[in-house]
Amino acid sequence: MTPPGLAMVSASEAAWKRSAAAGSPRFYFDWEITRKGQSTLDAPVTPPVSLVAGLNVALGIILEQGLEAAFERHLRLGRACREGVKAMGLELFSPDDDSSAVVTAVRAPDGVDSDELVLLLRDRHGVTLAPGQGELKGRIFRIGHIGYYDVFDITTALAAVELALVELGAEVERGVAVTRALEAFEHTPV
Repeated sequence: MTPPGLAMVSASEAAWKRSAAAGSPRFYFDWEITRKGQSTLDAPVTPPVSLVAGLNVALGIILEQGLEAAFERHLRLGRACREGVKAMGLELFSPDDDSSAVVTAVRAPDGVDSDELVLLLRDRHGVTLAPGQGELKGRIFRIGHIGYYDVFDITTALAAVELALVELGAEVERGVAVTRALEAFEHTPV
């Protein structure tokens, strides 16, 4: 719901002792400076105001919906995404179960570099997906569905993947992913 760059930290007494004994460089990770600043309500560094404001809005939405409703939405979006991917004839890399409620990892079809696919999706279709990392670079792409997403974000991503894969020369069944995703979202109870 908020962009990267914000973290919540809880530290035990043992962690505070280890932090005090740590060497340099420490700048952003110097917890003692942070603890001293917090004790006087004086930030030791410029706080990421826009991220904190975004977090406040995101938490407000969760409180309004209820945590269980947010979890249910993520499960349903994950199911919809996986069904849409499979409808195109693509192979899931992530498990095909609710343990993948936050992101769906998909193997790129033979002959398609997933990094090239991700760039094409971003640059030509305005859809941002995540590439594979490490040994999976160029082999998988990831569709996220946790946070402030709804079924239209998932169907838009799936439709764009269909278009981009065809543009890259892959053979995928066209026009089925969105329908299957919508059916899964609407008719799959949690």
